[in-house]
Amino acid sequence: MPKPDKLESVTEIKELLQDSKSVFVTDYAGFNVEDITRLRKNLRENRIKYLVAKNTLIKIAAKETGYESINDHLAGQTALAFGFDDPSVPAKILYNSFKEKERPVIKAFVVDKQFFGGKEIIRLAELPSREVLLSMVLSAIEAPASNLVSSLDAMFQELLGTIDALAKTKNA
Repeated sequence: MPKPDKLESVTEIKELLQDSKSVFVTDYAGFNVEDITRLRKNLRENRIKYLVAKNTLIKIAAKETGYESINDHLAGQTALAFGFDDPSVPAKILYNSFKEKERPVIKAFVVDKQFFGGKEIIRLAELPSREVLLSMVLSAIEAPASNLVSSLDAMFQELLGTIDALAKTKNA
């Protein structure tokens, strides 16, 4: 019979896996207390949960929630980062925190149930935030419409100028 604290841990991990949009499997070895405290604070400020857990408990929770793809990367010291919003935010924070040191690594990550190897974190970390991407799309959509309005306005101004000139020549 499993101990109640282990069952509770598995339940917590399962809930986090189900509620998150992105999950990052990290090896935190090589971080001292100050580094890990700074990382946790930065993640917490961005609504990202960072959880250190036993690999066997993570494997049980992963199997029960459809995240078995991470099981091959559960060895050594493991912590999971759960992102609930834009997946590029935890990717940026983890990548920037880990690139300064050699030892902590991002083993793998899952975004919207799609598995990626740890090396692909660079692509996700370098993506602009969701808000910036949306503004870029909006600008791309808005630019042709704005150009059309400007062109139509110029044509009407020219037409009005021609009509005004004709009216002046008939009155003179």
